[in-house]
Amino acid sequence: MARRWAFRLLLLCAALVPLIDLRGQSPAGSSSPAIAPAPDTAPLVVLVHGMGRTSLSMLPLQLALQRSGYRVLNFHYSSYGPSVPRIAAALARSIDAELNARPASRVHFVGHSLGNIVVRWLLVHDPPNREIGRFVMLAPPNRGSTVADRLSPYIGWLLAPISELRTDSGTAVELPPPWGIEFAIIAGGKDRKVRIAETCLTGATAFAVVPSGHTFIPMRPDVIAMTRRFLADGVLPGHRPGPRSSGGIERSAQVPSSTMKPQR
Repeated sequence: MARRWAFRLLLLCAALVPLIDLRGQSPAGSSSPAIAPAPDTAPLVVLVHGMGRTSLSMLPLQLALQRSGYRVLNFHYSSYGPSVPRIAAALARSIDAELNARPASRVHFVGHSLGNIVVRWLLVHDPPNREIGRFVMLAPPNRGSTVADRLSPYIGWLLAPISELRTDSGTAVELPPPWGIEFAIIAGGKDRKVRIAETCLTGATAFAVVPSGHTFIPMRPDVIAMTRRFLADGVLPGHRPGPRSSGGIERSAQVPSSTMKPQR
């Protein structure tokens, strides 16, 4: 138990330490290497965090992707009030502003939990006017969540999007799959908020389960490495394309964190 909490604390500290300038500059007096600015033609990766979280929860993933040569838009939104369509509309405006300032060769997406439903809504109703690349879903409630079923009557007034994550109705279960693009699903084997079966979605290119809970799955080094690899070449190493059944899902292997070039 103590080791588990120590690991979580370490991951949290990695997300909160504001010692790295996200524009690619090292702080004055720092000996750590700077992140070289991505070229204007580099792919853009859009990160969308989960419910009740902030963009800081996606910071380790952002830094890893920037070191791999991607441009990154780490989108922040409030879970307290806005519906999924409203959050997606704000996301669309942020992406448009980013692309108008610096065009990109294509746009990839990485979401965590509710962030995946926001991205799915965007891709169906208001996709960016650019080539869409690949989409990595981390612990996505694609079939809703039984936890949302239980909690939405009590906290839906505070966290409005939770009612859209119900298993019987709502945005998550009513949205069609993102046809025409490659997407991967990475579920947490110890996730008590979104079960493995609730993450499944027809058409997935690849599916993996890692030994993780829900909250910190975007910060895991193995998940970050898997995300980089899938964005680069559409592969989750060691896994078959798509889940066949909940009993046939393979567990994730450790993925080498070697440098992977962005897909152009």
